[in-house]
Formats: sequence, C-alpha cells, structure tokens
Amino acid sequence: MRFEITARDKDTKARIGKIYTDHGIIETPCFMPVGSQGSVKTLSPKDLNECDVQIVLGNTYYLYLKPGAEIIKKGGGIHKFIGWKKPILTDSGGYQVFSLADLNKIEENGVTFQSHFDGSYHFFTPEKIIDIQRKLGPDIIMPLDYPVGYPSEYSTAKVANDISMKWAKISLDYFKKSSSFYDYRQTLFGICQGGIYKDLRKLGLEKMIQMEFDGYAIGGLSVGEPKQILYDLTEFSSEILPVEKPRYLMGIGKPEDIVKSIKRGIDMFDCVIPTRNGRNGTLYTSKGKVVIKNAIYKDDFKPLDSDCDCYTCKNFSRAYLRHLFNAGEILALRLFSLHNINFFISLTKRIRSAVINNTFKDWTREFYNSYFESGEEKNG
Repeated sequence: MRFEITARDKDTKARIGKIYTDHGIIETPCFMPVGSQGSVKTLSPKDLNECDVQIVLGNTYYLYLKPGAEIIKKGGGIHKFIGWKKPILTDSGGYQVFSLADLNKIEENGVTFQSHFDGSYHFFTPEKIIDIQRKLGPDIIMPLDYPVGYPSEYSTAKVANDISMKWAKISLDYFKKSSSFYDYRQTLFGICQGGIYKDLRKLGLEKMIQMEFDGYAIGGLSVGEPKQILYDLTEFSSEILPVEKPRYLMGIGKPEDIVKSIKRGIDMFDCVIPTRNGRNGTLYTSKGKVVIKNAIYKDDFKPLDSDCDCYTCKNFSRAYLRHLFNAGEILALRLFSLHNINFFISLTKRIRSAVINNTFKDWTREFYNSYFESGEEKNG
C-alpha cells in the first residue's frame, strides 16, 4: 500500500492524500460506511457507488460468526461475495468482543467469548484474527486489540494498553509470515489504545511506530468521554504519528467531530451513525439535524436539504418522508440511509476541495454557522 499527501491546509493540520490499493485509490480525508455483516444496511453496492463511496468497512467478529470465513473464501473473497469492487477495510472485532463484558474472558494470549447469536464459545488470538482476515480478503486488515471504555481506571487502561502492544507485535510478525489467498495485496494497520491517559497513549504510539505498520488507527475514543478529551487526545496522537502514514480515527461519525478531527490531521473515519440514525429518523443536512417524525414537518413540502444532490432530496419532500417514516414504510429507512451516507461522503469531498483551495478555515466557519443554531460548537 502506498500513501501520498497531495495538499496541506495553510492554517491547520488538515491534509489531502491518496491511499493506493489494488482495488482502487482512496482519496483522504475519507468516510467509510459501516457494513459489519457485508452490507451497509438497506443500501446496495449500486447505491453506494452513486454516493461515490470509496471504501466500506466490514467486521471480522460478525463475518466470522456468520457466514464464516471459509464460506467467504469459497466465494472468492469478500469483494466478490458482497459484490463490491472497491477497497474494503475489516475491523478486527476486538471492540465487539470486549463489549460483551459478561461473555468474555481475557487471557495474555487471546480472549474467549460467547457468540451473542447462539451462545457458542470461541477463542480469538492475534494470529487467528490475521488468519480470518486473510481468508476474508479485505484490502486493509486491523489487528486484535484490547479497548477499554470510559471511565476506566489507570491500571485497567495500562493492562489493556500493554496487551494491545503485545498483540500488535504478534499480529505484525504473523502477518509478514502469512500470504494472501487472492491475487491482490493486503496491508495491516496498527491500533493505538491507552484510554484517556496521555502517557499510556504516548507509550503505545511510540511502540507502534517502531513496529512500522502501513497505517495507524487511534482506538478507544468516542466511548463516552467528554468532547474536549476526544479532541485533545486526537490532536495529541496525531502530533506523534508519522506524517507519511495514514491516520484513522476509529468510530468517529458526528459531522462536527469529523471536521474538528480533520483539522487535527486525521485521514480516515468510520461510524454507524449515518445509517443507524437514519433508520431511527434522524437526518443530517447542511442546516443541522432533522428529526423527521416531528409534527413540524407534516406539511413541509421543501426538500430535506436543498444543498444536497442525492436521490432522496431531489425527488421527495419532508412531508412525504415524514409520512413514510410514521407509517412504518421500509422505503423510509432506505431513503434516509441513502441521504445520510451521501451527506457524509459529500462532507469529506467539500473538505478536500476547501483544503486544496486554501479556504478550509473559512469553510469551517461557514459550516458551523450553517450547521449549528448556537455558537457552542464553533470552538475547537
């Protein structure tokens, strides 16, 4: 995998880049829609292509349990299996495993957990996670890590960080010894943990950098910590990470957080927010969030977002969208997900354009003025 920086903002740490994979070029900053089980909920690959999605994210935990890595391998790999010809990143499933606090047992060399599907027991090791993802066949692989929630005691975060670093080294060594089952290259990113503690973050980041991964992910944030801590730790981590490698902030998906993180030098994002919130009737527009079930929209015949060029906004009124949602029509979920994904992809496109044109600082000010009714989110 090759990464090049093509432009930098003159006032902030925002940058434009390209990640070269055998399934295509990813222009950064980029947003990766989440398709945990090989599908971005309610949307087809055709829909995603029409929104100009460059890369989607799958999840090793879910795909391992259903349908299984061997089935996907028999199907020719994840790209052929799900009908997506562009790049794919698979998360290791570590977050899902460790979120099952009552159903897992952590050991030095791995973690035993119970499937939330059928209660069956499984054991993940760093090596097994690499093996599974080699069979799945994504372009970018993530190693097994040990995330902690918020709040976490220092001692808990230290143990998790120590184990994550150990597993990272095992994963990288094993990855180098293994090979792809397919006629394209796969690459491995490292994941940095450390909770909210800067000394642990610094230790983990420096050790990960010494291992020389092809890219670096900042994990263990957006787990309930105050926003300012999120922003501070993002900036702190970004300043340590190497300039020449892509930086991936895991699980971050609110528009304002994406803008502020790009300002701090982040290149890649993923989150379930666009589709999950869309299915619950929360829609993102250039003028802020719209909760479409509210009565204020019952006779609002304007487009959802007059600045949006997606199929939903070009063809339907707010009143009709509200009717679909309140009537329980499945079409509502599809139209909402389509719009939200388009909004997030368009957001990163506009940011890339602003950085290239040296207008990012002004664009950011205009974005906040338009997106928020109050000024409270304009700082940072």
